[in-house]
Amino acid sequence: MRYDTRVSTDPTSQFAKPHIDARALLGLYDPADTTDWAPIRAAQVHAGGELALFLLATNVIGAALVTLILERDVPLWALACWGAVVAAIAVAVTFRRLAAKQRAQTAATLADVRDTVIEGVALAAVWSIPPLLFGLHADAGSALGLWIVLSVLMTASAVAMAALPLATLSFLAILGLAIAAMVLWVAGPVLAASVALFTALLMIGCFTRARALVLIRSGEIALAERDETVSLLLREVKQDETADWLWETDAARRVVRASPRFALSVGLDPAAINGKSLLEVLAGTTWESGKFAAGLRTLAEKLKAREAFRELVLPVHVAEQERWYEIAANPRYDEQGAFLGFRGVGADVTEQRASADKINRMARFDTLTGLPNRLYINEALAQAMADADKWGSRCAFMMIDLDRFKAVNDTLGHPIGDRLLGRVAERLATLVTDNEVIGRLGGDEFAVVVRDASDTQRLERLAQTIVDALARPYDLDHHTLYTGASVGVATGPRDGRTTEMLIRSADLALYRSKDAGGGRFHHYEPQLHVAAEERRVLEQALRKALAQNELHLNYQPVVDAGSGQLTGFEALVRWTHPELGAISPAKFIPLAEDARLIGPIGEWVLRSACAEAAAWPGETPIAVNVSPEQLLNPGFVAVVGSALANSGLSAHRLELEVTESVFLRDDTGAVKVLERILALGVRLSLDDFGTGYSSLGYLSRTRFTTIKIDRSFVIGASKKVPEAIAIIRAVVALAQSLGMATTAEGVETEEEHVMVQALGCTKVQGYYFGRPLPVDEARGLAQRAAQNREAA
Repeated sequence: MRYDTRVSTDPTSQFAKPHIDARALLGLYDPADTTDWAPIRAAQVHAGGELALFLLATNVIGAALVTLILERDVPLWALACWGAVVAAIAVAVTFRRLAAKQRAQTAATLADVRDTVIEGVALAAVWSIPPLLFGLHADAGSALGLWIVLSVLMTASAVAMAALPLATLSFLAILGLAIAAMVLWVAGPVLAASVALFTALLMIGCFTRARALVLIRSGEIALAERDETVSLLLREVKQDETADWLWETDAARRVVRASPRFALSVGLDPAAINGKSLLEVLAGTTWESGKFAAGLRTLAEKLKAREAFRELVLPVHVAEQERWYEIAANPRYDEQGAFLGFRGVGADVTEQRASADKINRMARFDTLTGLPNRLYINEALAQAMADADKWGSRCAFMMIDLDRFKAVNDTLGHPIGDRLLGRVAERLATLVTDNEVIGRLGGDEFAVVVRDASDTQRLERLAQTIVDALARPYDLDHHTLYTGASVGVATGPRDGRTTEMLIRSADLALYRSKDAGGGRFHHYEPQLHVAAEERRVLEQALRKALAQNELHLNYQPVVDAGSGQLTGFEALVRWTHPELGAISPAKFIPLAEDARLIGPIGEWVLRSACAEAAAWPGETPIAVNVSPEQLLNPGFVAVVGSALANSGLSAHRLELEVTESVFLRDDTGAVKVLERILALGVRLSLDDFGTGYSSLGYLSRTRFTTIKIDRSFVIGASKKVPEAIAIIRAVVALAQSLGMATTAEGVETEEEHVMVQALGCTKVQGYYFGRPLPVDEARGLAQRAAQNREAA
């Protein structure tokens, strides 16, 4: 809650009289302003009801006196009848007034006030009978007595009915005219004019009194609303010990007129708090030690300078608990300008501060790991760089990315992945000191801000310690998980003079660690920016390559391991840029996957390979590599069907090669896509078997035609590595048992050919039998193979 303690210096703003509309006062209409007339009209009706019995008594006594005065001049039956009418009307008016008073306790309508004119007219009419009917025939003494009684009655009515001016003025005007007519007839115009003047004075007095009553009631309503507003602002609930409070000091900054709520807020006796220094009261136990909070020092400066202040927050110790108070105040001066002290308001904002601290923590800390988040890390890095620039030192920034974390998420699910991130955070938290801040950037990325990185060797030891600590296994839900970490290190200001540049440099160093196989750290080097720029240029060029016909296909022969006869081709995409020249697939294929270009490129390869193979003689098969990203698209089945239909290629001649990584995403629907492709009659080949996260389950669930053995095992077996030989034999045995063929990739020598043939591989592919061929050479080779088969 915020308070505005400013006070207007314009005296007219506090003492200007409100404007009262005369017609609204009479009850003739409701003005279209902001004034709420309902409670004011209720006050008018209520005041009229207060003196209803007095008015009744006045009418009854007045009627009796008139009867006594006129008994010699007017028949008794006429006076009796008139008196009965007076009594009846007076009683009716009295009951109406009392009923209206009961009905309009807090609010009354315009009609409630306006309808009282009927009462005034009725009383005036019945009281006009004596002067107009009886007084004209009375002697001078009786006429004078009648005038006196009626004048007293008018005066009493002006008092009793003043709160309802329309009714009262109607009564006075009608009765005054009747008396003036009688006096004019009996005594002449001079006395008649006196009666008229007397009546006018009564009417003016009545209106003035009515206006005064309305002003008083308006003031009471305004005061009540102000008191209610202040009460709401100060939350004055007796049971609320944390309610807000007012405070005041004298010119010497001593507390004066301390409220009980203020004393309760600071934990002191109300009787003993007056006369004490405000600073001493708020300082509490820290007053003697002199260890004041910053907010208290600011308060002392404001009090000394006699300056107004707002939203000043300071801690106060009450009953061994720390509370936080927000205070505001204005200086006070007398009419001569002499300083009198301060008057202000205080609020307990302990709960609000706790909530703000909680929100601030949520905004700056990661909810999963409890570590600082990206926002906090960026702020810490900015501060570290500012300090390094100020003192001429160095700071550092480390980016940490977990190795193989995605495989854990895909195979064991996100709950296990989240718990693994928590365990990683626990390990990292034990490695840092006050010189470092560690946090989570998001996903499986963490970061470390090193405030002082002057010691390069210490920085490298920390990076290596992080790599070693995160490489240790994790035991989660009966699973032993092995994940590592790659770290990129950048030192400021050498590797970046802004936070963005330093983070970018650390990110490039991290990519270098990942490209090197992970499980290590790298410092930023300027040439990494060159590599990043090259990657950016390549990506931009690759986005245009398909449209500008820069891609083409080569076809590598696949032969029978025993006879050496051609059994098919594998289509391999190549890219030749007009300026950059031939670009290695090892560069642009991963780039296409990262840039999400593999989908359109893969579709082009599939359609082009099918169209070319359809033109070959015989039944030579064609193999096309398919990325996991393509299989994630349910529309890929339609693409395959369209490529076969448009080219006229038989489905059994098309073989799609997929890698094991497809089966790490059981929840993506890739397996269902493969099943629909098999239903078209297309064959499937499992590429690079054994290099990833091999599982025998998907081999039994998916009908593969061929298992391809990666070149790394062929090289290992040629070097007599027992593990490589054993793996090839196991794969061959597995394939034979499942009725699948095996293709050895990367066979480049006669010795390797003989070896894989001896190990049982049925097909061979590699430079020994042929490099990837241009389309014309591949077409010629297919024709010769078809002719040889026909000749045989």
